[in-house]
Amino acid sequence: MMIFAHRAGAGRRLADALSEYADRDDVVVIGLARGGVPVAAEVAAALHAPLDVLVVRKLNVPGQEEIAFGAIAPGEAVVINDRWAKRLPSGAIQFVVARERLEVARAQHKYRGTRPPVEARDKVAILVDDGLGTGATMRAAIRAVRRSQPKEIVIAVPVAERDSLNEVSREADKAVCLAEPQQFTAVSLWYVDFPTVTDEDIEEALTHQEAGVHHALT
Repeated sequence: MMIFAHRAGAGRRLADALSEYADRDDVVVIGLARGGVPVAAEVAAALHAPLDVLVVRKLNVPGQEEIAFGAIAPGEAVVINDRWAKRLPSGAIQFVVARERLEVARAQHKYRGTRPPVEARDKVAILVDDGLGTGATMRAAIRAVRRSQPKEIVIAVPVAERDSLNEVSREADKAVCLAEPQQFTAVSLWYVDFPTVTDEDIEEALTHQEAGVHHALT
């Protein structure tokens, strides 16, 4: 059974599995905010690749916030679970989508500031998260990034629920996962230290990695 000490350690181990993408000028690493960014930062540093952030938000059932019926990412990318779509009024779905779309825009602006998005067109886009449960957020991320016309989308996670990984893999070009436990339950259970990732953590990771890449190129 594979247990990760923390997100940074998981990122370093994931980078080893992605070594074929190291030192290439056609690779970008995109961390799913929030929890995927610390993992992605380690991957990007090891591969010597640019790092970007993509805000993904779960769409939670009104009144049952612990249950998600889908996910949303920038660029109108939305994933909705068919089972919940049949049970929830369309007005409720539209309300939650509109609310979370505003949060996606706010967070993307806060994290990136004046930085332009990393160019993914005709490149290998490696989408990184700290784990994959239902797969809804990663599917939304894939659909958002696909609009940038990368030549390949690789999803990379330290741990994943097996059936969800198989489903998500059908929307990507390649999947890299270190552990697929039979009893998954929750991403957090596969980490010893799993703190909440703050806005400041994400901004620091982006700034630090950007400075490192710039130094390497000059």
